[in-house]
Amino acid sequence: MAEHPRFTRFLSLLWLLAAAPVAALEVQPGIGFLAVTDLAEGTEVVLQDQGGAEVARGVADRFGSLIFHDLGQGRTYRLEEPGSGLTVATTLVFEDHPGPAFYQAQNLQRGLNYIETRDGTLLAAMVRPPLLRQLDQGPFPTVVEFSGYDPANPGSPEPVTLIASALGYATVGVNMRGSGCSGGVFDLFNFATTADGYDIIETVAAQPWVKGGTVGMVGISFSGISQLFVAGARPPHLAAISPLSVISDIYRAPGFPGGIFNNGFAQSWLQDRMNDAQPAPEGGQAWARTRVNGGDAVCLANQQLRLQTQNVFQILEANPYYEARIMDARSPANWIGNIEVPIFLAGAWQDEQTSSGFASMLRDLPRGRDVKATLVNGVHSSPLEPAILNELIAFLDIYVAAQMPDPGRFADLAPILTSEILGPGTPTMPVPPDRYDGISTFYRARRRFESLPRFRVLFENGAGSPVPGLPAPAFEAGFDFWPPRRRHEQAWYFQGAGRLGRRRPTIATSGVDAYRPDPEARPMQTLPGQGQSESWALMPPYDWQPLLGDTAVAYVSDPLADDLAVVGPSSVDLWLTSTAADTDIQVTLSEVRPDGLEAYVQSGWMRASHRYNDPKRETRIAPWPTHLEADAAPLPAGQLSQVRVGLLQVAHLFRGGSRIRISIEAPGGDRTRWAFDTIPTGGAVVNEIVRTWTHASRLVLPVVDNVNPTPGPPPSCPGLRGQPCRPYVLAGNGG
Repeated sequence: MAEHPRFTRFLSLLWLLAAAPVAALEVQPGIGFLAVTDLAEGTEVVLQDQGGAEVARGVADRFGSLIFHDLGQGRTYRLEEPGSGLTVATTLVFEDHPGPAFYQAQNLQRGLNYIETRDGTLLAAMVRPPLLRQLDQGPFPTVVEFSGYDPANPGSPEPVTLIASALGYATVGVNMRGSGCSGGVFDLFNFATTADGYDIIETVAAQPWVKGGTVGMVGISFSGISQLFVAGARPPHLAAISPLSVISDIYRAPGFPGGIFNNGFAQSWLQDRMNDAQPAPEGGQAWARTRVNGGDAVCLANQQLRLQTQNVFQILEANPYYEARIMDARSPANWIGNIEVPIFLAGAWQDEQTSSGFASMLRDLPRGRDVKATLVNGVHSSPLEPAILNELIAFLDIYVAAQMPDPGRFADLAPILTSEILGPGTPTMPVPPDRYDGISTFYRARRRFESLPRFRVLFENGAGSPVPGLPAPAFEAGFDFWPPRRRHEQAWYFQGAGRLGRRRPTIATSGVDAYRPDPEARPMQTLPGQGQSESWALMPPYDWQPLLGDTAVAYVSDPLADDLAVVGPSSVDLWLTSTAADTDIQVTLSEVRPDGLEAYVQSGWMRASHRYNDPKRETRIAPWPTHLEADAAPLPAGQLSQVRVGLLQVAHLFRGGSRIRISIEAPGGDRTRWAFDTIPTGGAVVNEIVRTWTHASRLVLPVVDNVNPTPGPPPSCPGLRGQPCRPYVLAGNGG
């Protein structure tokens, strides 16, 4: 009779325990890792599986620490210091959560605390009562902000935390493991970090000063992204989340747009996280250095594992393609479908940091009347503008505080927020009317919120007030599905003399347009050398240079007879040949106005060798390259290849009388903070775009009809948030 697998494993464990002497090593088991501490510097440790086969070995750093990363969950290992004792340890399993008593035993007070997580790691947590209140005056509705920035910094609350505090919410800012004064090592969005988020929610919700025994989550950017992971883990006492300016996929955007490494914002952001992960007081975040130098012994002890932080650039260099083992669990798109609580999500199409890549996961948002997304043209800070912030406040009031929504109480803060985002001396951003004013009951107020469109799209942000560029939308539209179901997938074909038309090329209009992709032809960034705040200014000092000579081709339509609204993903389907085995392509959509100015709309990128699309995911308007190494292939010499380049999603109204323009060039020149580690060409590579009946290169746009702009003149140029303007200059092929 065959042995039962569980019985075999039981006997194996008995053998391990019998063979092991008194534990010789101090081991902390975690989810997918084992940390060894209190070693002498240079001590070698060997990691073995249950059968005694070597899995890995490492040497203790100068802090006496060593971590074995990327281990299986719930697996038993042997750790041996050669010539010394043998230790047996089992990694933790993500789904194994502590019981309620673990969370209830922790008592959080005003000020800096340390929350214990399931693997024993202590996370720095800053507790603040509502502005001008004391915790013992509670209970209060409570929100958590969780990131690797510095939300636990006692002297500097994050912007959304500060707003929530002023609006009457208790707040808890928590630093991710491996950052600030928190223990452990930083590992971007791994299972251990997500489990920490679960433990944080359950610990905070158990505090007596928390209203209703449930908490919400708030935050923009890093602390917006973290909410999607934590909510996907389903902590029982999470009430609602409000993620702003997020990503959906750490590879596709902003990491490797089109398979090309973003050595602008993405690289600098990762380098900042590596710097923050250094041990205090010799490095790390400034507030952690201050705490350690001021005698915070817990903060100092929490630096013990910092030298074991993995070098993210070495990981990226080893994995230039999409690696599911590394990236699936670290991408919010794979968690968002698990979320069961109310969601308020907002993002900007031209976000200079994270981009509109988040929109690719909107189709997976849970369906429910308490799940809303607000989308707008603009920049990274746009979700904090009044047109969105008003609804965010109502959302938190309803689903976290369980109280009558009162976004009108934000009006007094508008001048302060304007100064912080746009700079001192800027006219105050207009605050929209309170749609809940006059409603008499909480039930009716909630019904009004839930009656809002599932996807609320704000158009022409920056044109809704007499001051061009001041955040305020001109009009809006609502949709129940994403991408909108009631759309026309409108094809525009490349034709001779740089024309863009609705009909496929004929024999008379067939041809080839050649260009030399040169990433040095224009400045790589449209705000080169500028700090982040310049992207958010009322009128940023954009340097958006025109296309240069034969370094690009472009195609432009005739003037539109009527307004044309584009909403969602678009595809640029190219038939091309190249003198190189691989080439990097950028496509840019813009609006050529009757006044001779050109307004930026959106861009997309593709490394031609990554051109293979997942047939289960791609659509007529949305290619979906797998970016898998197994699917990569060079361009065949002398043969045509189809390369579909997806534009980042957008919502834009092309006004009647304007023309649609699509350009093809080397990456760079159209984004404020992104740059591209593009293939060098030396000006010698020639790409040819083919436009024939059988190989018709084209632009496919998602056009919707139910968009009704406010009557009036077109917006100023410049004036739309996140959309620079320049004089229209013909490309080398006439487009």
